[in-house]
Amino acid sequence: MSELCYMCDKPGTTVEHVPPKCLFPELKDAGVNFRLNLITVPSCEEHNCKKSVDDEFLMVSIAGILGNNSIGFEHYNGKIQRSLKRTSYKLLEKVFLKKRLVRLGSENKFIDILWGTPDYKRLIDCFTHIAYGIHRHHFKANFIGSTKAYLGFLHTNVPNPKAFKAFIKEKASLELADKTKYGDNPGVFYYQYTEPDMFGIFLVRLCFYQNVDVYVAYMPSTAEKPFHLGFELMNLGYRTIITLGDKEFEFNSGSDPKRLSAPPISDSEIK
Repeated sequence: MSELCYMCDKPGTTVEHVPPKCLFPELKDAGVNFRLNLITVPSCEEHNCKKSVDDEFLMVSIAGILGNNSIGFEHYNGKIQRSLKRTSYKLLEKVFLKKRLVRLGSENKFIDILWGTPDYKRLIDCFTHIAYGIHRHHFKANFIGSTKAYLGFLHTNVPNPKAFKAFIKEKASLELADKTKYGDNPGVFYYQYTEPDMFGIFLVRLCFYQNVDVYVAYMPSTAEKPFHLGFELMNLGYRTIITLGDKEFEFNSGSDPKRLSAPPISDSEIK
């Protein structure tokens, strides 16, 4: 295994945790040590230091999401609350570009949640680094090429992104149904890889706290860009129905009165 940085061709003089160590609750917060056998990869000083400033941002962004398991809940009420108090809650300004407090429940039994627009670009950068690190760990080699991340845990009411999110989740669930879940602390984090398709393109699912799903497509530098008529029509603004198994996903529903049915999706065409 070459000791080059997992992100570049500089010497890996430091060790980087992927995902960040701070995502895993400490013994004092969870009553269980979730920091055993964490994944580490060699890193240069630049990528280690540059990435470390985003680790706390990522921790606050995903550990407190409504619907996470009890581990995420305990982590949010322990380490994350300490981090927020230490910064006088200014850390939330880095997580949300826009936010508002929403109270769910009745007068006597309720929960306050933050609802808003996250720093999407920064989240993509964080998960891209994790995807590169996981590839280095899993395949014992640096990934050379480009990636595309889909944040399955974000919610939107905009029709096309909402439909595409549902499509990605369904596609990934079918391809990953019989794939091994890797990670010694699966309640906090595990990952799964699909098989490479005919173009050499493949997908990883990164799952945090059993609710936060991120899908990252790897497109090696030698891969041929796949083509699918349905997505071309969708991008041109036509009303398009794309079939996946026995399910249909509709795009641009209000733009064209004629329904354009695309061929069924193969394993390669969404990545």
